[in-house]
Amino acid sequence: MIAPVLRIGTRGSPLALAQANELKRRLAAAHDALAAPDAVEIVAIRTSGDRAGERPLSTDGGKGLFTKEIEDALLAGRVDLAIHSMKDMTATLPQGLAIAACLPREDPRDALLSPRAASLAALPAGARLGTSSLRRKALALHARPDLAVVPLRGNVGTRLAKLAAGEADATILAVAGLKRLGLADKITAALSSDEMLSAPAQGVLAIEIRADDVRVRALLTPLDHAVTAACAAAERALLATLDGSCRTPIAALATISDSKLHLDAAIIRPDGGALHRTRRDGLAVDGAALGRDAGAELKARGGPDFFA
Repeated sequence: MIAPVLRIGTRGSPLALAQANELKRRLAAAHDALAAPDAVEIVAIRTSGDRAGERPLSTDGGKGLFTKEIEDALLAGRVDLAIHSMKDMTATLPQGLAIAACLPREDPRDALLSPRAASLAALPAGARLGTSSLRRKALALHARPDLAVVPLRGNVGTRLAKLAAGEADATILAVAGLKRLGLADKITAALSSDEMLSAPAQGVLAIEIRADDVRVRALLTPLDHAVTAACAAAERALLATLDGSCRTPIAALATISDSKLHLDAAIIRPDGGALHRTRRDGLAVDGAALGRDAGAELKARGGPDFFA
């Protein structure tokens, strides 16, 4: 058997494998040498986040739980590149690694899934909202403090099964993941940014490589989507300025129109009791600087004890 030209590291969940196969298709379309059936191998790697079971991610170390083992394999040379849901990545990458490309962003919104109501506002008083995302919990409680938020972990299929079994009256999932799995028909309502501002880099697939690997970087250059990369840079700069993790409810969404970048960002207390929101508008090339500036403002407005 001929050794593969490229090995893609990824989690083994159905969504992660769908994302890795999307990357494989794009690589084959861009390079004839990668179009052969065995040219690109997908290597599934079990991560700490996958082993966390039903425990809240915020108690197990926060961001990085779904990327650490994959990044370790990349640094060790066991894979040549890695694909991640960018919202799972730490704001600062491990030394020796770099993001070489962002695929075109899927719909960044969150979606309400519920057999009991057509919208978040229409949920009955005291309804059980199932989520283990501190951001979704905080924003939902800010809008609906009467809701009872219950933990709901697992991959998309597991969470849908738990919802169907009555473990919650509603849940909130990323539109992007549902669409990539062919489950968009399960969406009760896509939530606007006013209702549920997205996680930084939600809907973005990031391709990570060893920083000095010029061969793989060159192969990925045709796949990099400039608009997505610029928006992600702004959102991740905000996240880095706020030292964000899964323990700190932070929301941000950047969009670009006519070379202008528009960044909407917020921090929320975990109990939903207070929310600070800001906006930046500027040139797309200045996205990272806009993100840092917005982050500095929110950090000052929240104060040192905001996330305590």
